[in-house]
Amino acid sequence: MDVGDSLNPAIDIGQIEGAFIQGYGLFTMEEIKIRPDGTRLTRGPGTYKIPTADDAPRHFNVRLLKGSSNKRGIFSSKAIGEPPLFLGSCAFFAIREAIRSYRQERGLNGYFRFDAPATPEQIRLACEDDILRKVPELPKAGTYTPWTVTL
Repeated sequence: MDVGDSLNPAIDIGQIEGAFIQGYGLFTMEEIKIRPDGTRLTRGPGTYKIPTADDAPRHFNVRLLKGSSNKRGIFSSKAIGEPPLFLGSCAFFAIREAIRSYRQERGLNGYFRFDAPATPEQIRLACEDDILRKVPELPKAGTYTPWTVTL
């Protein structure tokens, strides 16, 4: 990771690891649920799943890029907290590519919409597997009130 001249490598590596896990949660777990009347059901980490220690990679190697100082920054440093957050998206994109491969093996070659977070429910819906095909069709829109709405 390019952090410029690290003031404290141990803290910077911890920041990178923490931001990755936070991004991993954002892109694969933290689903916002809203009722049709606009009431938000997921108002905090007590109402939606967040990553735990079991979700962290077993082997997570972080290295700081050497010789990349920022002459205009304070003590030649660079941002460390926010940039690694997007590293968590690699899990989302890997899941999306696995779904694409699964679909292609079954002859489903067209476009499919797959938005974050990549929850187990969203993965199953995107795969359109044999179990999902057994689910009866939903009633027509406007004939029922859904429990939640998708933004």
